[in-house]
Amino acid sequence: MEKNIIGFYGCPRFELIEKIKKEYKDALFIDLDVNYNYPDLKIAPDNYCVIIKNILNNALYLKDRIILILAAVGKDKCDSGFFVSKLLQQKGFKVIESIFEDVCPNKTSLKLPISKSNLPLKDKINLITKNIIEQKDYSNLPQAKAKFGFWGVPPNDFSILDLFIEPTEIFGWLRAVEAGYPGDFELEVEVDSNLPTIFFTQAFCSKTLLASNLAKKHQGLFIDVDCESSNSIKAKIEAFIKLR
Repeated sequence: MEKNIIGFYGCPRFELIEKIKKEYKDALFIDLDVNYNYPDLKIAPDNYCVIIKNILNNALYLKDRIILILAAVGKDKCDSGFFVSKLLQQKGFKVIESIFEDVCPNKTSLKLPISKSNLPLKDKINLITKNIIEQKDYSNLPQAKAKFGFWGVPPNDFSILDLFIEPTEIFGWLRAVEAGYPGDFELEVEVDSNLPTIFFTQAFCSKTLLASNLAKKHQGLFIDVDCESSNSIKAKIEAFIKLR
């Protein structure tokens, strides 16, 4: 099978991505964070972040086709992103590590056309993550006054995103990624207190401490989900949206 895949996780530095795109013009970029339903190889403990499990399972399943992996290993990802990079190197992968901890010099002038657009929440998150590689201009997207907020990272189970009323504005790590500063903590914790907001993390993620405290501060709803969303989690989201 032809080797033609470049795997990446988190948000590697954009200049690194552009450099690799020029070097490997015919390569296909694959986001290793995403659940493609490849076999679970049980590399990580059961009680561990499912996104990190995705990275390992995806990389090992596609190992014969992967040229190299671009790995976010700074605070723009998490400590587990660093650990996974070392483990993948031990398993024979060529890994280029990226630390993206720059902060935005002027947050008042940020352009966030995707986060603030009138698109469904699922479409917004897909655009933001795809644009890590594509870097397209979405400044012409129709904007809308949000009714709710979603704070966090892309969920493993996208079905919960269908529960949100449109338009829902994006906050947290995803917002920081769209702004081009995934390691900017002040940008990550910025939330519109006037919007009822759901603060989401994957179970066993270090961001749960941050998300739960932000939810208390802004009177939002904190939820954490492991692999798939339970009916009780979905009921909590629906009740919060209905009551607010």
